[in-house]
Amino acid sequence: MLQEIKNSLETLQQHKVLLYPTDTVWGIGCDATSESAVDKIYKIKQRSESKSLIILVDSIKMLQQYVPVVSDKIIELLAKSSNPTTIIYSNPKGLAKNVVAADNTVAIRIVQNKFCQELIGQFGKPIVSTSANVSGNATPKSFKEIEQSILHSVDYSVNLQREVINEKSSTILKEAENGDIIVLRA
Repeated sequence: MLQEIKNSLETLQQHKVLLYPTDTVWGIGCDATSESAVDKIYKIKQRSESKSLIILVDSIKMLQQYVPVVSDKIIELLAKSSNPTTIIYSNPKGLAKNVVAADNTVAIRIVQNKFCQELIGQFGKPIVSTSANVSGNATPKSFKEIEQSILHSVDYSVNLQREVINEKSSTILKEAENGDIIVLRA
């Protein structure tokens, strides 16, 4: 795993694109603070920038560096959650403009996958995580289901967990202005 983290770090530091296993499906990722790297992901996925991307962080502490206000209710929910949970936050800061939605929100998940936690921790910044497929095509459940066009478009493919089959995407939640938690995807 150490060599894979080293190779992945070099890829991220050079503003290149990574194909990697997450706590849900295989993801295409990059430095979430690099507009040029994020732009490459939109091109690979053939996706409009109006469709925002999920961001991964390694901890609540890192989350709070990029989201000015994280309510106690959300922190408590994240601490209890054993399932991958993505939350939509308002008014993010320090992220590439093209990962922030038109309504000034961003979807962020504290990743639970050991490889991702280690990679993000060493990188010291959040990374993008979007499913490893061309926009509109089926989300691959394992490495072997990833389209050739994706495999050839990324700068580095992590050589870990390639046999794992994962059919579950993360739960997506948003906190309403009144403090209620709204489930956008279960």
